[in-house]
Amino acid sequence: MSKPDGGLAFPATIEEMIDGETRQEHYPGMTLRDWMAGQALAGIFASCPPNADWMPADKQAIMAYKYADAMIAERDKDGD
Repeated sequence: MSKPDGGLAFPATIEEMIDGETRQEHYPGMTLRDWMAGQALAGIFASCPPNADWMPADKQAIMAYKYADAMIAERDKDGD
């Protein structure tokens, strides 16, 4: 089973040369849950008619995270 947030999405290590010395900076990225919620929110927006005020922003955010949680739960199922 994975972490409840799905783990990290898009972690990166940047390597650069400074004064003749190689240095690395590690960036954790965002959680997979946050990334999936953002993708779900984009779909919610895309299905909304222009200039429509059909759902308050806080409700849209809640819906997006419910979709993200469902995707993580589905991914974690055994044998499917």
